[in-house]
Amino acid sequence: MEEADRKSIRVDLQLIADMIEPSTRVLDVGCGNGALLDYLATFKQVDGRGLEISTAGVNACVSSGLSVIQGDADRDLKDYPDDAFDYVVLSQTLQAMHAPKSVLEHLMRIGRRAIVSFPNFAYWRIRWYLASRGRMPVNETLPYQWHETPNIHFCSIKDFQELCRELNITVERSIFLNHKGRARRIGSAPFAANLLGEQAVFLLSKRTAAGEGP
Repeated sequence: MEEADRKSIRVDLQLIADMIEPSTRVLDVGCGNGALLDYLATFKQVDGRGLEISTAGVNACVSSGLSVIQGDADRDLKDYPDDAFDYVVLSQTLQAMHAPKSVLEHLMRIGRRAIVSFPNFAYWRIRWYLASRGRMPVNETLPYQWHETPNIHFCSIKDFQELCRELNITVERSIFLNHKGRARRIGSAPFAANLLGEQAVFLLSKRTAAGEGP
């Protein structure tokens, strides 16, 4: 794959794409303008579907020839059958869900595997901003003022790991990104990941075996 192609989507979306096998069935929940679906169709020949709440996002996807319907993950995931997809993706959206635990359970029910990415609210720069300024941070990863943010459930990497344990979900791979977009495995340094990770990406399966894969 050409380097120019790898830069055509966000770093976290590239990590997600790298976790997905070619020629598989993928549901992208909260797919936005369809950048990931388009990338996967072009470079991995996936059979992709999308669910997006915004009219603008749906229109952009349909205009690009993507199979996307309008819907709300909090309400509509229950209508999808079990094991309908090889992968279900939820990118940078979990923290905006009204019932994130229920949404995660549906992801694991609908897909053989799920891939979830989210901003880490325990990141040291967020802690420092709150401690030193006494205000909610606004940055590239969290671009909204507190009164207009869609984020309603602030989650850390450690919080998400605990939720996976509670739901008996296997973490196959877990990666954190620092503020420069450099990726490292979480499994090798969980404390550092929770402190230094600006974002995280998890590959999950419903196997009940404990531990984390390579």
